[in-house]
Amino acid sequence: MNTPIEKQIQSVPCRHLRTKKMYIPALADGALDMEPSADDQSFYWCNRTLTALGRDDNPVHPCVCQPGRSCHES
Repeated sequence: MNTPIEKQIQSVPCRHLRTKKMYIPALADGALDMEPSADDQSFYWCNRTLTALGRDDNPVHPCVCQPGRSCHES
């Protein structure tokens, strides 16, 4: 049985999820962390819709763009 922490480590956000941090070398590691800090003001978008909504019309974020979501791609 997986603990919540192990489940998060094994989960991989959708490959279409993007944030500006991914394009800044100093911030790229951990750009799609599951648990953002309290002061995190990151904006995420789906690279397929180019909006803050996924193909299923729901908001995107590393915590919700996970396997099991209808539009998720590994």
